[in-house]
Amino acid sequence: MAIAPKALTVLALGLALLCASGPAAAQNCGCQSGYCCSQYGYCGMGDAYCGTGCRSGPCYSGGGSGGGSGGGSGANVASVVSDAFFNGIKNQASSSCEGKNFYTRSAFLNAANAYSGFAHGGTETEGKREIAAFFAHVTHETGHFCYISEINKSFNYCDANNRQWPCVPGKSYYGRGPLQISWNYNYGPAGKAIGFDGLGNPDRVAQDPVIAFKTALWFWMNNVHGVMPQGFGATIRAINGALECNGKNTAQMNARVGYYKQYCQQLGVDPGNNLTC
Repeated sequence: MAIAPKALTVLALGLALLCASGPAAAQNCGCQSGYCCSQYGYCGMGDAYCGTGCRSGPCYSGGGSGGGSGGGSGANVASVVSDAFFNGIKNQASSSCEGKNFYTRSAFLNAANAYSGFAHGGTETEGKREIAAFFAHVTHETGHFCYISEINKSFNYCDANNRQWPCVPGKSYYGRGPLQISWNYNYGPAGKAIGFDGLGNPDRVAQDPVIAFKTALWFWMNNVHGVMPQGFGATIRAINGALECNGKNTAQMNARVGYYKQYCQQLGVDPGNNLTC
């Protein structure tokens, strides 16, 4: 896992939310029929979109526990993400890696329980594809669960112009966790949604594995979940499209695709179409 592209990845992750953080954006999603406009201004199905804070579309109160507006039960996350599957990823990291004793299956499942729309809303095959996609990106971002925080911490990822989520003096918002969440305008709303002070104490993401996975799933459900039906390539575009799509960094893109195909094979599902971006 190259360090330089990793630093670029967290930049792209943060940019995805910059233009849709305010209420105005949320009130003007312009979602197609059958999709909800989430409290953060994204279109999709499931609890993260149609639950608490839903602005428009087939919203339902309280977040619910069903599979989302599509009605499909999807995959059983706990059964699919078995000890063998999870540890099969982590065991490829060196024993000296900081994440070796940090990332655990139990922490992931604890976090996933808070996002019941994850891997739900469609068929079992679609649910398994989403699980494969999530762990493909996590594998790429963390080097098989090796890294907890971004290696180069010299850049603090503070957008001083963002007044809705102002940076706290002395705090840095570099990449942390399974999807290396970064920037104050991601830490702020993620912390609010999850229940911790993302702006004042961003280090919690690197100290508490459940919160770490919750930030990853928060980002995923608000940015990636809704494009899963378009194929794995769309998830790359949602996470790091500015740097890896349209021929910009095919090696990094292909690495993600490779992990996705590998995990789909392990889970016994066809990876589907449109794998690249």
